[in-house]
Amino acid sequence: MTEKIKQSLRDSKGARWLALGILSFTMFAGYLFTEIISPIKPLLESTYGWTSSDFGTVVSAYGWFNVFFLALIFVGILLDKFGIRFSTMSSAGIMVLGALIKYYSFAGNFDPQATILGMNIRVFYASIGYALFGVGVEYAGITVSKAVVKWFKGKEMALAMGMQVAIARLGSFVPLAFGAKIAKTIDIPNYILLGVVFLVIGLVAFFVYNTMDKKLDKEIGVSEEKSDEDDFKLSDLKEIFSNRAFWYIAILCVLFYGAVFPFYKYGPDLMVNKFGVPDDWAGLIPSLVPFGTIFLTPFFGGIYDKKGKGATIMIIGAVMLIIVHVIYYLPFITNLYVAVANAILLGIAFSLVPSAMWPSVPKIIPEKQLGSAYAAIFYIQNWGLMGIPFVVGKVLDKTNPKVVQAIKDLNAELTAQGLTPDQIQSKITELKAAGEFPLYNYETTWLIYVGLTVLALVFAYLLKVEDKKKGYGLELPNIEK
Repeated sequence: MTEKIKQSLRDSKGARWLALGILSFTMFAGYLFTEIISPIKPLLESTYGWTSSDFGTVVSAYGWFNVFFLALIFVGILLDKFGIRFSTMSSAGIMVLGALIKYYSFAGNFDPQATILGMNIRVFYASIGYALFGVGVEYAGITVSKAVVKWFKGKEMALAMGMQVAIARLGSFVPLAFGAKIAKTIDIPNYILLGVVFLVIGLVAFFVYNTMDKKLDKEIGVSEEKSDEDDFKLSDLKEIFSNRAFWYIAILCVLFYGAVFPFYKYGPDLMVNKFGVPDDWAGLIPSLVPFGTIFLTPFFGGIYDKKGKGATIMIIGAVMLIIVHVIYYLPFITNLYVAVANAILLGIAFSLVPSAMWPSVPKIIPEKQLGSAYAAIFYIQNWGLMGIPFVVGKVLDKTNPKVVQAIKDLNAELTAQGLTPDQIQSKITELKAAGEFPLYNYETTWLIYVGLTVLALVFAYLLKVEDKKKGYGLELPNIEK
Protein backbone atom coordinates (compact mmCIF):
# COMPACT_ATOMS: atom_id res chain seq x y z
CA MET A 1 0.00 0.00 0.00
CA THR A 2 2.90 2.34 0.81
CA GLU A 3 4.34 1.74 -2.65
CA LYS A 4 0.97 2.62 -4.24
CA ILE A 5 0.83 5.92 -2.40
CA LYS A 6 4.33 6.84 -3.55
CA GLN A 7 3.38 6.17 -7.17
CA SER A 8 0.11 8.10 -7.01
CA LEU A 9 -0.21 10.99 -9.45
CA ARG A 10 -1.48 13.27 -6.68
CA ASP A 11 1.75 12.63 -4.78
CA SER A 12 3.45 14.67 -7.49
CA LYS A 13 3.26 18.34 -6.51
CA GLY A 14 3.35 19.45 -10.14
CA ALA A 15 0.58 17.06 -11.17
CA ARG A 16 -1.86 17.99 -8.44
CA TRP A 17 -1.34 21.74 -8.98
CA LEU A 18 -1.76 21.27 -12.73
CA ALA A 19 -5.06 19.50 -12.06
CA LEU A 20 -6.11 22.39 -9.84
CA GLY A 21 -5.21 24.92 -12.53
CA ILE A 22 -7.32 23.14 -15.14
CA LEU A 23 -10.29 22.89 -12.77
CA SER A 24 -9.91 26.53 -11.80
CA PHE A 25 -10.10 27.83 -15.36
CA THR A 26 -13.62 26.51 -15.81
CA MET A 27 -14.65 28.14 -12.53
CA PHE A 28 -13.04 31.36 -13.78
CA ALA A 29 -15.32 31.18 -16.83
CA GLY A 30 -18.33 30.39 -14.63
CA TYR A 31 -17.75 33.33 -12.30
CA LEU A 32 -17.13 35.61 -15.27
CA PHE A 33 -20.55 34.79 -16.70
CA THR A 34 -22.18 34.99 -13.26
CA GLU A 35 -21.28 38.68 -13.02
CA ILE A 36 -21.51 39.54 -16.69
CA ILE A 37 -24.51 41.90 -16.39
CA SER A 38 -23.65 43.24 -12.93
CA PRO A 39 -21.88 46.42 -14.14
CA ILE A 40 -24.39 47.27 -16.88
CA LYS A 41 -27.58 47.92 -14.87
CA PRO A 42 -27.79 51.57 -16.07
CA LEU A 43 -27.14 50.46 -19.66
CA LEU A 44 -29.92 47.85 -19.45
CA GLU A 45 -32.28 50.56 -18.21
CA SER A 46 -31.54 52.81 -21.18
CA THR A 47 -31.26 50.06 -23.81
CA TYR A 48 -34.20 47.84 -22.88
CA GLY A 49 -36.14 50.05 -20.45
CA TRP A 50 -35.55 47.74 -17.49
CA THR A 51 -36.38 48.81 -13.95
CA SER A 52 -34.50 47.83 -10.79
CA SER A 53 -37.20 45.20 -10.23
CA ASP A 54 -36.53 43.73 -13.70
CA PHE A 55 -32.81 43.65 -12.96
CA GLY A 56 -33.46 42.14 -9.53
CA THR A 57 -35.68 39.47 -11.08
CA VAL A 58 -32.98 38.39 -13.54
CA VAL A 59 -30.12 38.28 -11.04
CA SER A 60 -32.28 36.47 -8.48
CA ALA A 61 -33.20 33.86 -11.12
CA TYR A 62 -29.77 32.31 -10.49
CA GLY A 63 -31.35 30.32 -7.67
CA TRP A 64 -34.78 29.48 -9.11
CA PHE A 65 -34.09 25.92 -10.25
CA ASN A 66 -31.52 25.30 -7.53
CA VAL A 67 -34.03 26.15 -4.83
CA PHE A 68 -37.54 25.42 -6.06
CA PHE A 69 -36.74 22.26 -8.05
CA LEU A 70 -34.11 21.04 -5.52
CA ALA A 71 -31.61 20.88 -8.38
CA LEU A 72 -28.59 21.23 -6.10
CA ILE A 73 -29.66 18.33 -3.92
CA PHE A 74 -30.01 16.14 -7.00
CA VAL A 75 -26.66 17.14 -8.50
CA GLY A 76 -24.97 16.41 -5.17
CA ILE A 77 -26.46 12.93 -5.26
CA LEU A 78 -25.30 12.53 -8.88
CA LEU A 79 -21.80 13.55 -7.86
CA ASP A 80 -21.60 11.05 -5.01
CA LYS A 81 -23.21 8.30 -7.10
CA PHE A 82 -21.57 8.72 -10.53
CA GLY A 83 -18.35 10.47 -9.63
CA ILE A 84 -16.31 13.50 -10.53
CA ARG A 85 -15.75 12.84 -14.24
CA PHE A 86 -19.45 12.48 -15.02
CA SER A 87 -20.20 15.62 -13.04
CA THR A 88 -17.55 17.81 -14.67
CA MET A 89 -18.95 17.24 -18.14
CA SER A 90 -22.63 17.46 -17.21
CA SER A 91 -22.17 20.63 -15.13
CA ALA A 92 -20.19 22.40 -17.87
CA GLY A 93 -22.78 21.39 -20.46
CA ILE A 94 -25.59 22.87 -18.37
CA MET A 95 -23.63 26.12 -17.95
CA VAL A 96 -23.16 26.49 -21.70
CA LEU A 97 -26.84 25.77 -22.45
CA GLY A 98 -28.07 28.30 -19.88
CA ALA A 99 -25.61 30.92 -21.11
CA LEU A 100 -26.80 30.48 -24.70
CA ILE A 101 -30.41 31.08 -23.64
CA LYS A 102 -29.36 34.23 -21.80
CA TYR A 103 -27.46 35.39 -24.88
CA TYR A 104 -30.61 34.79 -26.97
CA SER A 105 -32.61 36.96 -24.56
CA PHE A 106 -30.45 39.97 -25.48
CA ALA A 107 -29.78 39.13 -29.13
CA GLY A 108 -33.32 38.16 -30.13
CA ASN A 109 -35.52 40.57 -32.06
CA PHE A 110 -38.45 40.83 -29.64
CA ASP A 111 -41.44 43.13 -29.42
CA PRO A 112 -40.57 45.46 -26.50
CA GLN A 113 -44.14 45.19 -25.22
CA ALA A 114 -44.30 41.36 -25.39
CA THR A 115 -44.63 39.46 -22.11
CA ILE A 116 -44.49 35.87 -20.89
CA LEU A 117 -46.09 34.99 -17.54
CA GLY A 118 -46.42 38.70 -16.84
CA MET A 119 -42.72 39.39 -17.42
CA ASN A 120 -41.13 41.35 -20.24
CA ILE A 121 -40.05 38.76 -22.80
CA ARG A 122 -36.34 39.63 -22.55
CA VAL A 123 -36.50 39.54 -18.76
CA PHE A 124 -38.20 36.12 -18.97
CA TYR A 125 -35.62 34.50 -21.27
CA ALA A 126 -32.70 36.14 -19.45
CA SER A 127 -34.08 34.78 -16.18
CA ILE A 128 -34.63 31.24 -17.50
CA GLY A 129 -31.15 31.16 -19.03
CA TYR A 130 -29.55 32.46 -15.85
CA ALA A 131 -31.53 29.99 -13.73
CA LEU A 132 -30.27 27.06 -15.83
CA PHE A 133 -26.75 28.45 -15.83
CA GLY A 134 -27.01 28.76 -12.03
CA VAL A 135 -27.60 25.02 -11.76
CA GLY A 136 -24.54 24.31 -13.90
CA VAL A 137 -22.13 26.66 -12.17
CA GLU A 138 -23.16 25.53 -8.68
CA TYR A 139 -22.91 21.88 -9.81
CA ALA A 140 -19.44 22.64 -11.16
CA GLY A 141 -18.45 24.35 -7.90
CA ILE A 142 -19.52 21.33 -5.84
CA THR A 143 -17.68 18.98 -8.19
CA VAL A 144 -14.49 21.05 -8.10
CA SER A 145 -14.64 21.22 -4.29
CA LYS A 146 -14.77 17.43 -4.05
CA ALA A 147 -12.04 17.08 -6.68
CA VAL A 148 -9.74 19.39 -4.70
CA VAL A 149 -10.28 17.31 -1.56
CA LYS A 150 -9.48 14.19 -3.61
CA TRP A 151 -6.15 15.60 -4.83
CA PHE A 152 -5.08 17.60 -1.77
CA LYS A 153 -6.36 15.85 1.38
CA GLY A 154 -3.56 15.70 3.93
CA LYS A 155 -1.59 18.18 1.86
CA GLU A 156 -2.08 21.90 1.06
CA MET A 157 -5.88 21.64 0.99
CA ALA A 158 -6.83 25.13 2.24
CA LEU A 159 -4.17 26.72 0.03
CA ALA A 160 -5.46 24.76 -2.96
CA MET A 161 -9.07 25.74 -2.25
CA GLY A 162 -7.91 29.32 -1.78
CA MET A 163 -6.11 29.28 -5.13
CA GLN A 164 -9.18 27.85 -6.85
CA VAL A 165 -11.38 30.53 -5.30
CA ALA A 166 -8.83 33.22 -6.23
CA ILE A 167 -8.79 32.24 -9.90
CA ALA A 168 -12.59 32.04 -9.93
CA ARG A 169 -12.80 35.52 -8.37
CA LEU A 170 -10.58 36.82 -11.16
CA GLY A 171 -13.53 35.85 -13.34
CA SER A 172 -15.75 38.13 -11.24
CA PHE A 173 -13.22 40.96 -11.42
CA VAL A 174 -13.02 41.12 -15.23
CA PRO A 175 -16.66 42.02 -16.00
CA LEU A 176 -17.01 44.24 -12.94
CA ALA A 177 -13.95 46.28 -13.88
CA PHE A 178 -14.30 46.38 -17.66
CA GLY A 179 -17.75 45.05 -18.52
CA ALA A 180 -19.59 48.37 -18.88
CA LYS A 181 -16.95 49.76 -21.23
CA ILE A 182 -16.83 46.55 -23.29
CA ALA A 183 -20.63 46.35 -23.54
CA LYS A 184 -20.83 49.94 -24.80
CA THR A 185 -18.06 49.29 -27.31
CA ILE A 186 -19.31 46.05 -28.88
CA ASP A 187 -23.01 46.16 -27.77
CA ILE A 188 -24.72 44.05 -25.11
CA PRO A 189 -25.43 40.85 -27.13
CA ASN A 190 -21.82 40.50 -28.33
CA TYR A 191 -20.60 41.24 -24.81
CA ILE A 192 -22.74 38.35 -23.48
CA LEU A 193 -21.48 36.12 -26.31
CA LEU A 194 -17.90 36.64 -25.13
CA GLY A 195 -18.90 35.07 -21.83
CA VAL A 196 -20.39 32.08 -23.67
CA VAL A 197 -17.10 31.54 -25.52
CA PHE A 198 -15.20 31.36 -22.22
CA LEU A 199 -17.66 28.74 -20.95
CA VAL A 200 -17.12 26.58 -24.04
CA ILE A 201 -13.36 26.71 -23.42
CA GLY A 202 -14.09 25.74 -19.82
CA LEU A 203 -16.00 22.68 -21.04
CA VAL A 204 -12.88 21.63 -22.98
CA ALA A 205 -10.75 22.24 -19.87
CA PHE A 206 -12.92 19.84 -17.85
CA PHE A 207 -12.44 17.21 -20.55
CA VAL A 208 -8.65 17.58 -20.21
CA TYR A 209 -8.90 17.29 -16.42
CA ASN A 210 -10.84 14.05 -16.75
CA THR A 211 -7.89 12.35 -18.47
CA MET A 212 -5.79 13.11 -15.38
CA ASP A 213 -8.54 12.02 -13.01
CA LYS A 214 -8.93 8.70 -14.81
CA LYS A 215 -5.20 8.05 -14.58
CA LEU A 216 -5.24 8.86 -10.86
CA ASP A 217 -8.08 6.41 -10.27
CA LYS A 218 -6.09 3.62 -11.89
CA GLU A 219 -3.09 4.41 -9.70
CA ILE A 220 -4.90 4.60 -6.37
CA GLY A 221 -6.78 1.38 -7.05
CA VAL A 222 -10.41 0.32 -7.03
CA SER A 223 -10.76 0.02 -3.26
CA GLU A 224 -9.75 3.63 -2.54
CA GLU A 225 -11.84 4.97 -5.41
CA LYS A 226 -14.80 2.99 -4.13
CA SER A 227 -14.57 4.76 -0.79
CA ASP A 228 -14.57 8.12 -2.60
CA GLU A 229 -17.50 7.36 -4.91
CA ASP A 230 -19.59 5.20 -2.61
CA ASP A 231 -23.23 4.72 -3.61
CA PHE A 232 -25.59 7.37 -2.28
CA LYS A 233 -27.97 6.38 0.49
CA LEU A 234 -30.77 8.45 1.98
CA SER A 235 -29.25 7.80 5.39
CA ASP A 236 -26.27 9.90 4.29
CA LEU A 237 -28.48 12.99 4.03
CA LYS A 238 -30.00 12.25 7.42
CA GLU A 239 -26.54 12.03 8.94
CA ILE A 240 -25.47 15.30 7.33
CA PHE A 241 -28.60 17.20 8.36
CA SER A 242 -28.35 16.01 11.96
CA ASN A 243 -24.92 17.63 12.30
CA ARG A 244 -25.25 21.00 14.06
CA ALA A 245 -21.86 22.24 12.82
CA PHE A 246 -23.01 21.57 9.26
CA TRP A 247 -25.98 23.88 9.79
CA TYR A 248 -23.83 26.62 11.29
CA ILE A 249 -21.53 26.54 8.26
CA ALA A 250 -24.49 26.42 5.85
CA ILE A 251 -26.25 29.39 7.47
CA LEU A 252 -22.98 31.31 7.72
CA CYS A 253 -22.51 30.65 4.00
CA VAL A 254 -25.95 32.14 3.21
CA LEU A 255 -25.36 35.22 5.34
CA PHE A 256 -21.79 35.82 4.25
CA TYR A 257 -22.28 35.34 0.52
CA GLY A 258 -25.62 37.14 0.74
CA ALA A 259 -23.75 40.17 2.05
CA VAL A 260 -21.13 40.05 -0.72
CA PHE A 261 -22.41 38.62 -4.02
CA PRO A 262 -25.46 40.92 -4.26
CA PHE A 263 -22.98 43.77 -3.69
CA TYR A 264 -21.51 42.83 -7.08
CA LYS A 265 -24.97 43.34 -8.60
CA TYR A 266 -25.85 46.63 -6.91
CA GLY A 267 -22.42 47.97 -5.92
CA PRO A 268 -21.79 49.56 -9.34
CA ASP A 269 -25.16 51.33 -9.18
CA LEU A 270 -24.39 52.47 -5.63
CA MET A 271 -21.13 53.99 -6.86
CA VAL A 272 -23.01 55.97 -9.53
CA ASN A 273 -25.80 57.21 -7.29
CA LYS A 274 -24.01 57.79 -3.97
CA PHE A 275 -20.38 58.42 -4.90
CA GLY A 276 -20.78 60.05 -8.33
CA VAL A 277 -18.72 57.53 -10.33
CA PRO A 278 -19.31 57.67 -14.14
CA ASP A 279 -21.42 54.82 -15.52
CA ASP A 280 -18.59 53.46 -17.69
CA TRP A 281 -16.40 52.76 -14.67
CA ALA A 282 -19.07 52.12 -12.05
CA GLY A 283 -17.95 48.52 -11.59
CA LEU A 284 -14.28 49.38 -11.07
CA ILE A 285 -14.53 49.97 -7.31
CA PRO A 286 -16.63 46.84 -6.60
CA SER A 287 -14.15 44.90 -8.77
CA LEU A 288 -11.50 45.58 -6.12
CA VAL A 289 -13.32 43.03 -3.94
CA PRO A 290 -12.71 39.92 -6.12
CA PHE A 291 -9.37 41.32 -7.27
CA GLY A 292 -8.12 41.48 -3.69
CA THR A 293 -9.21 37.89 -3.04
CA ILE A 294 -6.98 36.70 -5.88
CA PHE A 295 -3.96 37.29 -3.66
CA LEU A 296 -5.38 37.09 -0.16
CA THR A 297 -7.54 33.94 -0.23
CA PRO A 298 -4.56 31.65 -0.97
CA PHE A 299 -2.54 33.55 1.64
CA PHE A 300 -5.13 33.04 4.37
CA GLY A 301 -5.67 29.45 3.21
CA GLY A 302 -1.96 28.82 3.65
CA ILE A 303 -2.17 30.19 7.20
CA TYR A 304 -5.07 27.82 7.96
CA ASP A 305 -3.10 24.89 6.53
CA LYS A 306 -0.08 25.59 8.72
CA LYS A 307 -1.47 27.32 11.82
CA GLY A 308 -5.15 26.37 12.01
CA LYS A 309 -7.62 28.80 13.67
CA GLY A 310 -10.32 28.26 11.02
CA ALA A 311 -13.28 29.23 13.22
CA THR A 312 -11.45 32.30 14.51
CA ILE A 313 -10.68 33.41 10.95
CA MET A 314 -14.40 33.27 10.13
CA ILE A 315 -15.26 35.43 13.15
CA ILE A 316 -12.70 38.07 12.16
CA GLY A 317 -14.07 38.10 8.60
CA ALA A 318 -17.64 38.59 9.86
CA VAL A 319 -16.61 41.55 12.04
CA MET A 320 -14.92 43.19 9.05
CA LEU A 321 -18.08 42.72 6.98
CA ILE A 322 -20.12 44.59 9.58
CA ILE A 323 -17.72 47.53 9.44
CA VAL A 324 -17.82 47.60 5.63
CA HIS A 325 -21.59 47.65 5.24
CA VAL A 326 -22.14 50.15 8.05
CA ILE A 327 -19.77 52.52 6.22
CA TYR A 328 -21.64 52.03 2.91
CA TYR A 329 -24.94 52.55 4.74
CA LEU A 330 -24.10 55.82 6.50
CA PRO A 331 -25.68 58.55 4.31
CA PHE A 332 -23.11 61.24 5.12
CA ILE A 333 -20.17 59.17 3.80
CA THR A 334 -19.95 60.03 0.10
CA ASN A 335 -16.19 60.44 -0.31
CA LEU A 336 -14.86 58.43 -3.25
CA TYR A 337 -11.62 57.53 -1.46
CA VAL A 338 -13.60 56.08 1.44
CA ALA A 339 -15.59 53.97 -1.04
CA VAL A 340 -12.33 52.63 -2.50
CA ALA A 341 -10.79 51.88 0.91
CA ASN A 342 -14.01 50.19 2.01
CA ALA A 343 -14.05 47.96 -1.08
CA ILE A 344 -10.48 46.90 -0.28
CA LEU A 345 -11.57 46.07 3.28
CA LEU A 346 -14.48 44.05 1.87
CA GLY A 347 -12.01 42.15 -0.31
CA ILE A 348 -9.97 41.23 2.78
CA ALA A 349 -13.09 40.01 4.58
CA PHE A 350 -14.16 38.09 1.48
CA SER A 351 -10.77 36.36 1.51
CA LEU A 352 -10.84 35.42 5.18
CA VAL A 353 -14.15 33.58 5.47
CA PRO A 354 -14.05 31.28 2.38
CA SER A 355 -10.38 30.43 3.00
CA ALA A 356 -11.45 28.83 6.28
CA MET A 357 -15.08 27.85 5.62
CA TRP A 358 -14.74 25.48 2.66
CA PRO A 359 -11.71 23.51 3.98
CA SER A 360 -13.59 23.11 7.27
CA VAL A 361 -16.38 21.06 5.70
CA PRO A 362 -14.24 17.89 5.23
CA LYS A 363 -13.39 18.08 8.94
CA ILE A 364 -17.02 17.67 9.97
CA ILE A 365 -18.36 15.49 7.11
CA PRO A 366 -17.01 12.05 5.96
CA GLU A 367 -15.40 12.13 2.51
CA LYS A 368 -17.93 9.77 0.92
CA GLN A 369 -20.70 12.27 1.80
CA LEU A 370 -18.84 15.40 0.72
CA GLY A 371 -20.64 15.76 -2.61
CA SER A 372 -24.04 15.71 -0.91
CA ALA A 373 -22.81 17.96 1.93
CA TYR A 374 -21.39 20.61 -0.40
CA ALA A 375 -24.54 20.37 -2.52
CA ALA A 376 -26.74 20.90 0.53
CA ILE A 377 -24.69 23.94 1.58
CA PHE A 378 -24.85 25.37 -1.94
CA TYR A 379 -28.61 24.68 -1.97
CA ILE A 380 -29.14 26.59 1.25
CA GLN A 381 -26.82 29.33 -0.02
CA ASN A 382 -28.93 29.68 -3.16
CA TRP A 383 -31.93 30.76 -1.11
CA GLY A 384 -29.86 33.81 -0.26
CA LEU A 385 -28.46 34.30 -3.75
CA MET A 386 -31.98 34.14 -5.13
CA GLY A 387 -33.89 36.05 -2.48
CA ILE A 388 -31.56 38.85 -1.43
CA PRO A 389 -31.01 40.49 -4.87
CA PHE A 390 -34.75 40.25 -5.54
CA VAL A 391 -35.63 41.90 -2.24
CA VAL A 392 -32.95 44.57 -2.73
CA GLY A 393 -34.36 45.44 -6.16
CA LYS A 394 -37.92 45.65 -4.82
CA VAL A 395 -36.93 47.75 -1.81
CA LEU A 396 -34.86 50.05 -4.03
CA ASP A 397 -37.81 50.70 -6.36
CA LYS A 398 -40.32 51.09 -3.51
CA THR A 399 -38.13 53.62 -1.71
CA ASN A 400 -37.30 55.54 -4.91
CA PRO A 401 -40.57 55.88 -6.88
CA LYS A 402 -39.54 59.25 -8.37
CA VAL A 403 -36.39 57.75 -9.90
CA VAL A 404 -38.31 54.84 -11.42
CA GLN A 405 -40.86 57.19 -12.99
CA ALA A 406 -38.18 59.61 -14.20
CA ILE A 407 -36.31 56.81 -16.01
CA LYS A 408 -39.53 55.63 -17.70
CA ASP A 409 -40.56 59.14 -18.73
CA LEU A 410 -37.16 60.12 -20.09
CA ASN A 411 -36.78 56.83 -21.97
CA ALA A 412 -40.16 57.36 -23.63
CA GLU A 413 -39.43 61.01 -24.45
CA LEU A 414 -35.94 60.45 -25.88
CA THR A 415 -36.95 57.31 -27.78
CA ALA A 416 -39.72 59.31 -29.43
CA GLN A 417 -37.07 61.84 -30.48
CA GLY A 418 -35.15 59.04 -32.23
CA LEU A 419 -32.22 58.77 -29.81
CA THR A 420 -30.35 55.47 -29.59
CA PRO A 421 -30.03 53.60 -26.25
CA ASP A 422 -26.39 54.75 -25.91
CA GLN A 423 -27.46 58.35 -26.48
CA ILE A 424 -30.24 57.98 -23.92
CA GLN A 425 -27.78 56.59 -21.37
CA SER A 426 -25.35 59.43 -22.08
CA LYS A 427 -28.15 61.96 -21.58
CA ILE A 428 -29.13 60.40 -18.25
CA THR A 429 -25.49 60.44 -17.14
CA GLU A 430 -25.18 64.07 -18.18
CA LEU A 431 -28.31 65.05 -16.27
CA LYS A 432 -27.14 63.18 -13.17
CA ALA A 433 -23.77 64.96 -13.27
CA ALA A 434 -25.57 68.31 -13.55
CA GLY A 435 -27.84 67.45 -10.62
CA GLU A 436 -30.92 67.61 -12.86
CA PHE A 437 -31.92 63.94 -12.60
CA PRO A 438 -33.01 62.16 -9.39
CA LEU A 439 -30.57 59.64 -7.94
CA TYR A 440 -31.35 56.35 -6.23
CA ASN A 441 -31.15 56.64 -2.44
CA TYR A 442 -29.69 53.37 -1.13
CA GLU A 443 -29.92 54.26 2.57
CA THR A 444 -32.89 52.03 3.51
CA THR A 445 -31.84 49.30 1.10
CA TRP A 446 -28.37 48.97 2.62
CA LEU A 447 -29.79 48.10 6.03
CA ILE A 448 -30.45 44.65 4.53
CA TYR A 449 -26.70 44.09 4.17
CA VAL A 450 -25.97 45.39 7.66
CA GLY A 451 -28.45 42.93 9.16
CA LEU A 452 -26.95 40.00 7.24
CA THR A 453 -23.45 40.75 8.50
CA VAL A 454 -24.51 40.96 12.14
CA LEU A 455 -26.18 37.55 11.87
CA ALA A 456 -23.03 36.17 10.17
CA LEU A 457 -21.00 37.11 13.25
CA VAL A 458 -23.48 35.31 15.50
CA PHE A 459 -23.25 32.05 13.55
CA ALA A 460 -19.47 32.24 13.19
CA TYR A 461 -19.27 32.42 16.99
CA LEU A 462 -21.72 29.50 17.39
CA LEU A 463 -19.57 27.41 15.03
CA LYS A 464 -16.48 28.04 17.16
CA VAL A 465 -18.38 27.00 20.29
CA GLU A 466 -19.63 23.80 18.58
CA ASP A 467 -16.12 22.96 17.42
CA LYS A 468 -14.83 23.30 20.96
CA LYS A 469 -17.56 20.91 22.18
CA LYS A 470 -17.21 18.26 19.47
CA GLY A 471 -13.49 18.52 18.66
CA TYR A 472 -13.79 18.70 14.86
CA GLY A 473 -10.38 20.32 14.68
CA LEU A 474 -11.41 23.55 12.97
CA GLU A 475 -8.76 25.38 14.97
CA LEU A 476 -6.08 22.83 14.06
CA PRO A 477 -3.75 22.92 10.97
CA ASN A 478 -4.77 21.01 7.83
CA ILE A 479 -1.32 19.72 6.83
CA GLU A 480 -0.66 16.35 8.42
CA LYS A 481 2.77 16.04 9.96
